[in-house]
Amino acid sequence: MSDALTLYGYWRSSAAYRVRIALHLKGLAFESGPVHLLRDGGEQRMPAHAARNPQRLVPALQHGGRMLTQSLAIIEYLDETWPEVPLLPADASSRQRARALAQLVACDIHPLGNLRVLQFLEREWGIEAAGRARWIERWVADGLAAFEALLGDASAAGAFCVGNTPGLADCALVPQLYNARRFGIDLAPYPRILAVEAACLALPAFAAARPEVQPDAA
Repeated sequence: MSDALTLYGYWRSSAAYRVRIALHLKGLAFESGPVHLLRDGGEQRMPAHAARNPQRLVPALQHGGRMLTQSLAIIEYLDETWPEVPLLPADASSRQRARALAQLVACDIHPLGNLRVLQFLEREWGIEAAGRARWIERWVADGLAAFEALLGDASAAGAFCVGNTPGLADCALVPQLYNARRFGIDLAPYPRILAVEAACLALPAFAAARPEVQPDAA
């Protein structure tokens, strides 16, 4: 199988952002396949992208003849296919912790502020911008408070989410904080989270994955 990688995503998609971080941490070269989530009603809804991902979501990662979906599953696939620079810890307890933190973001925070959810609140229920902002703030703050508490576990102390090496949980956390700032959410109550983010953003892999430096950034 060819090792050629193409990441179909949108520059501001936090799910695509997670995968970009993982690719850069592993030093894997990849092509970008922009999928504009707003243009023409959303290119993710077009037949070309639906053929890549029947959910009509980003990201989708093409590896040779295979098309992969779901950001966390993609990251674990990368980790198993290219085990150098591991993104999951060696021991089962730490791996569980890393997955739990990543899923807290990807399963419990992110879906409630996803574009399609916000569009539904606006178009179907007529909820205005202020109400949608309050909705986002409620669920992001709830999730980040839990994340902050989990980082306070002294047994897992380190510069990053799990120990002193960035990995799966950090790939999930940093894009969620980018989203939180987009919506004006106060992050001051989460000093442990902000310390982890600072450690991450000091690394070239995280800098290269930032939304504003992507080829399709607008």
